[in-house]
Amino acid sequence: MSAPEATRAELAPESTAPTGWKAALAGWILRRCGWTISGRKPAEPKYVIVASPHTSYWDTPVMLLCAVHLGIRLRWLVKAQANRGLLGAVLRRLGSIPVDRSGGHGAVAWATAAFRDHDELALALAPDGTRRYCDYWRSGFYHIARAADVPIAFGFQDWGTRRVGFGPTLRLTGDVKVDMDRVRAFFAGMVGKYPERTSRIRLREEDEPRR
Repeated sequence: MSAPEATRAELAPESTAPTGWKAALAGWILRRCGWTISGRKPAEPKYVIVASPHTSYWDTPVMLLCAVHLGIRLRWLVKAQANRGLLGAVLRRLGSIPVDRSGGHGAVAWATAAFRDHDELALALAPDGTRRYCDYWRSGFYHIARAADVPIAFGFQDWGTRRVGFGPTLRLTGDVKVDMDRVRAFFAGMVGKYPERTSRIRLREEDEPRR
């Protein structure tokens, strides 16, 4: 078995059964839509979810239904301006965390503070970014996980096999190349709803000269 295959096998998700009516309903909807559900809720109380591939607006409801099925409450970062009024109330109810960058603090600082202030937190990020092909992933997930000292969990929706789920968690080492090889091994072969928009799994930091 080659190294990538070994890593993929090590991270292969396991199936799980739903509990509770919400979980059962979410699973039923996904299966009616042709999806096979894999994985289980991570044992760690805090982690960053790397959700990929992300090429369509449909990825969000599919991932949300999968999270409900597995008993995971997804949280995500939203600009503070979008968290005002009625829309803001709905977004917060769904799990959004407002981020105010007016004071010069970036998303990494806000997310790190959120992890510090919560006993449990599953923060979902789509490093693909903009639902179109990109040569590089956004590296926010990596820096947030390192700064908050939490693992990453693999959240995936593979439209090629119609399989959605969560893999196990991975503690980042700080060696970007080594860590991203593990990430690439897990997502290898997965495609988005629009395969031509599936981004290359690589961070700019991997191609920057070391200082």
